[in-house]
Amino acid sequence: MAALLEVKNLFKKYKNIPAVNGVSFSVEQGVCLGLLGPNGAGKTTTIEVIEDVIPPTSGEILYKGKPRDASFEDEIGIQFQTTSLLSLLTVRETLETFKNLYRKSANIDDLVALCHLSKFQNQLNDRISGGQRQRFLLALALINQPELLILDEPSTGLDPQARRNLWNLVRKIKKEGKTIILTTHYMEEAQHLCDEIAIMDYGEIIAQGTPEALIKRHSPEMTVVLPKERFDLSPDDLNLPFRNVRDRIEIKTVDVNSCLNHLLSHNIDLTDLTVRSPNLETVFLNLTGRHLRD
Repeated sequence: MAALLEVKNLFKKYKNIPAVNGVSFSVEQGVCLGLLGPNGAGKTTTIEVIEDVIPPTSGEILYKGKPRDASFEDEIGIQFQTTSLLSLLTVRETLETFKNLYRKSANIDDLVALCHLSKFQNQLNDRISGGQRQRFLLALALINQPELLILDEPSTGLDPQARRNLWNLVRKIKKEGKTIILTTHYMEEAQHLCDEIAIMDYGEIIAQGTPEALIKRHSPEMTVVLPKERFDLSPDDLNLPFRNVRDRIEIKTVDVNSCLNHLLSHNIDLTDLTVRSPNLETVFLNLTGRHLRD
C-alpha cells in the first residue's frame, strides 16, 4: 500500500532548542495513525509542521510522493484543538460558509446526517454543547472531502458518552477509506481507533507499530489479582513475583496458565480472581515514565 504522507528526518528548533529531533514516519492510505506523547514531547509541533502552519528547520514532508503544493491544502482536513467560530452564525450557516472556500466540497445535508447535527444545525455556534461542538468541528474538517484528515485531540473535555459517540463517528469515517492522523492523551481512544501508533518523547519517536505489537513488545506481562482473604498461606511461599496492594495480591506473569496451575497446586481458592491484560496505557507509561511532567 502506498504512503499518502511521508515525514523524513524532520527537525524543528526554537532558539537552538529542539522541539522535534529527527522524526521520520509514513502514513499509508486508509490508515489511522495515532501520534502520542506526554506534554512537551513534540507531537503538536510535528502536526503543525505537517499542516504547514509553521515551517520546519530541516527535513522533508512528501504528500503522494511529492513535496506539498497547493493541492495539499485542498485535500487536507483539520480539526484543531481549539477553533474560534463566529457566534453570530448558526451551525448550518458556518458549514455553508466553509463550503464556499473550496473548489470541491461535500454535500451539507450528508455531513449533517453523518455527524448527527440535524437537531441543532439552526442554533448559533456558541449555543451548542461540548459534544455537539466536536461533531460540528469534525464536519467542518470534512467539508472539502479531504483525503488526509488530521484530528488534534478531538475528544478533549468530553464526557464518556460524548467521547464514545465521537469514536463511533471516526470509525464510520475510517470505513470510508479516509487516511487519519490522530493525536490524543486518551490511550483507550488510540487503542480503539488507530491502526498504527507512534509514541514521541523529547522530540523523538521512541516506539512505533500496531497497538497489539507495541503491547506485546513493551508490556507482555498480565496481572493476576486475588483478594488477600483467599490466601491460606503467605504469598512469600508461592515463589511468584507479587505485590501487596491494600486488600489484594497482584501477581505479574507472562504465562497465565502456569500461574493458575501454580496457585491451584497450593490449594489457593481462585474465586473472585481477575486477570488484567496490558493495554496501550501500560505501554505508554512504561516508555515515557510515570512522573508528572510540567
